[in-house]
Amino acid sequence: MRALDLSPAIGHGRGTRPRCLASDVTRPTLPLLAALILLAGPARAVVGGSEAPDAALARSSVMVLSSRGGVCTGIVLARDVVLTAAHCAAGGAEHRVHFRDGSGAPVLVGLAARVVHPGYDAGAIAGRRRSIDLALLRTEAPLPDRFVPAALTEAPAAAGTPLTLGGYGVARPGDHRSTGTFRTVTLPVVEPYGPSRILVWLKGPAASGACEGDSGGPIAAGDRPNVLAVATWASGAGGGACGGFSQGVLVGPQRAWITRVTAGWGAEARWE
Repeated sequence: MRALDLSPAIGHGRGTRPRCLASDVTRPTLPLLAALILLAGPARAVVGGSEAPDAALARSSVMVLSSRGGVCTGIVLARDVVLTAAHCAAGGAEHRVHFRDGSGAPVLVGLAARVVHPGYDAGAIAGRRRSIDLALLRTEAPLPDRFVPAALTEAPAAAGTPLTLGGYGVARPGDHRSTGTFRTVTLPVVEPYGPSRILVWLKGPAASGACEGDSGGPIAAGDRPNVLAVATWASGAGGGACGGFSQGVLVGPQRAWITRVTAGWGAEARWE
């Protein structure tokens, strides 16, 4: 069995298995508006990273909130299109795109449509099956002009290549009040199972990387960052819940699906 194309990117791992990034895994029983109250407190994201609210990736990123209390990150592809992880948008929950306006007030935008990748399998991690953990969301209203649609890339990233991971997730594992500020961390590509046609893995020398709430966030390359993958999963380090491997689903192999769905909505993703 070739582990590289199975999907530890999806699922709710337990025990020695790495944990899923979405805060749905911890099953907080917060309704959507209560989640916003949490976000109003002191805010950080990405364990071991640094705050980057003005970074280029931040201008292309939003939050995706669930009526079940889930917090994720999303990547703006067009004025009304957001790319995120499938486990952030699947199921019967109600979802909203969240950001703050110029005065800092929270804004919730409803969804007109959502499309989960047909290759997504919510039970993949338990069954050791292949899965593509991606979803596209269409907002009911256009996002403000300050959001800059991200550029996607099919460029490969060999082992050792430094990539930047960003997200709005927790800075302190288990502390949902530490979500809400965009943070980034730069980590090298590793290939624990060899090069993959679907996934990319990142791991630095220190405990750092994606954590709860960073699912759906960008993994990007270059000084003018082009999004190469979508964060979907992380493992723990030193007995913690996060800080080990960070993993994402490569967007290049899914270009045809992204193009087909966005074209159906009258939009177009930018590729460089």
